[in-house]
Amino acid sequence: MTSKKVSGPRCVALVGPYLSGKTTLLESILHMTGATTRKGQVTAGNTVGDSSPEARARGMSVETNVATTTFMGETFTFLDCPGSVEFQQDGRNAVLGVDAAVVVIDAEIQWPVTLAPILKNLEEIGVPTAIFVNKLDRAHGRVGELIERLRSFSERPLVMRHLPLRDGGEITGYIDLASERAYKYQVNKPSELRDLPEEMIEREQEARFTLLETLADFDDHLMEELLEDVTPPTEEVYRDLTTDFQLGVIVQVFLGTAESDNGVHRLLKALRHETPEVSAVAERMGLDDGAGDMVAQALKTYHTAHGGKLTVARVFRGAINDGDTLNGDRVSGLYTLLGAETNKLAQAEAGSTIALGRMEEVKTGDALVPKGASGIELARAESPMPIYGQAVSVANRNDEVKLTGAIGKLTDEDSSISLAMNQDTHEMILWGQGEMHLQIAIDRLKNRYGLGITMRPPGVPYKEAIRKGITQRGRFKRQTGGHGQFGDVVLDIKPLPRGSGFQFNQTIKGGNVPKQYIPSVEAGVKDYLVKGPLGFPVVDVSVTLTDGSYHTVDSSDLAFRTAGRMAMSEAIPQCKSVILEPVLNVEITIPSEFTSKVNGVISSRRGQILGFDPKTGWSGWDVVHAHMPQSEVHDLIIDLRSLSHGVSSFTWEFAHLSELVGKEAEQVLAASKSENSGG
Repeated sequence: MTSKKVSGPRCVALVGPYLSGKTTLLESILHMTGATTRKGQVTAGNTVGDSSPEARARGMSVETNVATTTFMGETFTFLDCPGSVEFQQDGRNAVLGVDAAVVVIDAEIQWPVTLAPILKNLEEIGVPTAIFVNKLDRAHGRVGELIERLRSFSERPLVMRHLPLRDGGEITGYIDLASERAYKYQVNKPSELRDLPEEMIEREQEARFTLLETLADFDDHLMEELLEDVTPPTEEVYRDLTTDFQLGVIVQVFLGTAESDNGVHRLLKALRHETPEVSAVAERMGLDDGAGDMVAQALKTYHTAHGGKLTVARVFRGAINDGDTLNGDRVSGLYTLLGAETNKLAQAEAGSTIALGRMEEVKTGDALVPKGASGIELARAESPMPIYGQAVSVANRNDEVKLTGAIGKLTDEDSSISLAMNQDTHEMILWGQGEMHLQIAIDRLKNRYGLGITMRPPGVPYKEAIRKGITQRGRFKRQTGGHGQFGDVVLDIKPLPRGSGFQFNQTIKGGNVPKQYIPSVEAGVKDYLVKGPLGFPVVDVSVTLTDGSYHTVDSSDLAFRTAGRMAMSEAIPQCKSVILEPVLNVEITIPSEFTSKVNGVISSRRGQILGFDPKTGWSGWDVVHAHMPQSEVHDLIIDLRSLSHGVSSFTWEFAHLSELVGKEAEQVLAASKSENSGG
């Protein structure tokens, strides 16, 4: 087994749960590599990333931040991805094009289950992965116990690269298990080499043997050495670590404290030696070994206040020059990024992660190819289903056109946001992944585009139906001095089974209603069905035109349409109307340990549990199936995330309409009457 020496620019994603310290790690890296002259702090609001007002105000990442630097003569671009599950789409887009990912976790992480979706996503797309256990200066528990807890969330074996050294309960350094050297942490300085403590020799040998056993699962030669009690050379251990990491069959675990730069230099050295070059990503994407036209992929889109649209792209093959035409758009500026700062380039080689100016037609995930090149489709991250919506409106009605354009730019940046018109409630619904997700979107609309937006829970598209049938005549007669208006119809009205919709028939005999007027009668019936006596559209009803009469001079389409509407308005209030509420099929994905709690949430929201199944390919996770009223699903995600430490999710689709009675029906009627009366 051999490892290939890597070369060329590389790209690494920093991912991990909210508050794990990814942005602080990026600040440490940038300062240590000389990209910045001082380290920013999240609490001070002066970091390279998270420069937007929305991020600054909340002290959290709300989009992927890009920063390019050099380390020991080699170029690295780091993509600092948001930790909150509500902004997961940005990270999923970014990691598709990276060479490696570093999962940053807090050494005192309370809920390791929050790592499960992150590790699973990286496994599924085959990204080489390392874990950086951060904030060791605050760790009270044993790091080894933490790693054991994490093993259940990773299909790939976790390999400890470092063994912590303690002094009086405080972690003061580490032993590198590959080189068997001990290091002492120094604040904001590289770690200092020290002698291996005698009391740690036995533990170090046990930990190192565990590391070698894991590597031997992928190297027959190493396995033979272990069976024969032969100590493998250090070079062989490093080679196996590099090869297995590049192949994505192990997850290496490093230790440190980014705030004081502890362990960061060692992490950088490992990334420099072991991160594969861009050809590995190209192969993962299904591209060949470098031959052919230039190919890049858009990983992130920004709409800046002064520079217009910037498309962050990774060059998988070939090179891009400023002024090239890609996908029909001319590149108007080629840059590397350091947060919000741009640095102009003339050319970007394979492996580079750069920003392209004013690629107006390019969307995140698109493959970028030169003019005349054949179309190439690259894997892209699927946008999650919208699970939280709010009805939005502008304070100034003159801004409605401006609103749709501004939201179009937001969805260009984040495809997990969408805007849709609800035809039933006549509301514009802004959809996203949670309460914070939409609040950030509203703040951006205000800060960037000067739009005052109000939000409210979206209306529920209730319907109404009838419980009994009736036969009703409708006659419209009006004399105005000249030609009058006359239309006369008899309608047979009956309820239909749920889901049948609306049916119109006619059994006219003898020409009592001329054929040319029958469509007008149907139109009049439909006019009424838009809003029944309870205030909602009427469904599941059959209307049959059975009789009527006409006048040879005064009858018209309008007269028969009016007669049909009059017959319905007199008949339906006598048919014992009932409210129908939409019920959804809901599938909730959740760790098994929380399934019983989810059952309680469903029941409390008038839901019906249909059953549950193990989630395919996810050990220790369930999918709970249920029917739930749409009115109870609006803020369901808030409860689900609260009880599952933020990792639960759900999908939904319309199932059927169901009769609503009792207190809930009375509340809906009262709200409808208040709205119709302007209250």
